[in-house]
Amino acid sequence: MSSPDLSAPLAERCRPQKFEDFVGQEHLLAKGKPLRNMLDAGFVTSFLIWGPPGSGKTTIAKLLANSTGARFHQINAVSSGVREVREIISIATEEKESGLKTILFIDEIHRFNKGQQDALLGSVEKGIITLIGATTENPSFEVIPALRSRMRIFKLNELSEKDITGIVSAALESDPVLSGANIEKDKTAYDYLYLVSGGDARSALNIVESVVLSSVPGAPVIIGKDEIENVIQKKNIIYDKAGEEHYNIISAFIKSIRGSDPDAAVYWMARMLAGGEDPVFIARRMLILAAEDIGNASPNALLLAEATFSSVEKVGMPEARIILSQCATYLASAPKSNAAYQAIDKALADVEHNPLYAVPLHLRNAPTGYMKNIGYGTNYKYPHSYPGHFLQEEYLPKELKDRQYYLPSENGNEKTMKDRLAAIWQGRKKYDK
Repeated sequence: MSSPDLSAPLAERCRPQKFEDFVGQEHLLAKGKPLRNMLDAGFVTSFLIWGPPGSGKTTIAKLLANSTGARFHQINAVSSGVREVREIISIATEEKESGLKTILFIDEIHRFNKGQQDALLGSVEKGIITLIGATTENPSFEVIPALRSRMRIFKLNELSEKDITGIVSAALESDPVLSGANIEKDKTAYDYLYLVSGGDARSALNIVESVVLSSVPGAPVIIGKDEIENVIQKKNIIYDKAGEEHYNIISAFIKSIRGSDPDAAVYWMARMLAGGEDPVFIARRMLILAAEDIGNASPNALLLAEATFSSVEKVGMPEARIILSQCATYLASAPKSNAAYQAIDKALADVEHNPLYAVPLHLRNAPTGYMKNIGYGTNYKYPHSYPGHFLQEEYLPKELKDRQYYLPSENGNEKTMKDRLAAIWQGRKKYDK
């Protein structure tokens, strides 16, 4: 086993060289689990390994490759392209004839476009290479179906506080650079280290190394909350605006408002804003939600959402956070109804699946004498000429007579609307469905 490069970052120096030293991911690496079975069998099939940063993707790939004795090639999809892939496949093709196996590890494989991923298909299917792809993004969105179908998918979990503590403690004891330092560990600092690293082992190790290297030479090195704060700018917030976490958090935000929980809504909004999300995107989603999930139960919701959207565009961050918070808490606290949303979808379904029925003659416009003569507008009754400015008239095609799309809820302002509609359309339409 080669000696670690002492000039490399701590995270690289203390990368596990055998599975016994690997921390975490027991659901894949414990006895009888999928990746452990590959290790024990000494045979690796192509697979995608999906997990958050610093959860062990690269380390697992290297350890499995070492266990098989296969040729190991590693590239990063950000800096490599089809040319590099084809060169490796060409070498692997020649070596396969000599009985040698080749493992190609592609880090951040989700960064490859469709054409680049297509270039891998034939060699994976023919067994010229065993492909291990690592991604922080959901493969369902970022990896083409043809490639996914040829590979197994393993999901890594975010490392726990216990995992991070174990990794850092082991590094401080065994690393040839840090083990000689006079380090005083504040055990309570591990809680804070886990918080600011976001469960990312690489980030946690980099922070610890920075604390040690920034200390006064020869003096005791204290690793505590204050020392950690001195070397970091801000908490490591995992939020990829183009990736799965973006969709997960906006989904949690919308569902919290729909579920009338203003506290959860503000929390998920804070996660988005801290992660650099465009505040206009958040405002736009609330604009849609105001009509879809609140509707006529509180018509002012749409007005406030529109004002929020306009204001956020004009004001920008950081002040826009206050406007967004006002809108989110109002929407979450408002009575809810999706009756208007359901109404248009039911009407669109009738338009799509039924004939396009003719407009009744009494509802047609008659701008010319000829149109009047053939019955356009005949017998139209002007509602304002009747008591209460209403009469029971038929406004739908006769084929859809008395069809109901809009069924107001019992919530907020919509309850008043429902009671009125039930009263004036009594005998024709029912609002207790």
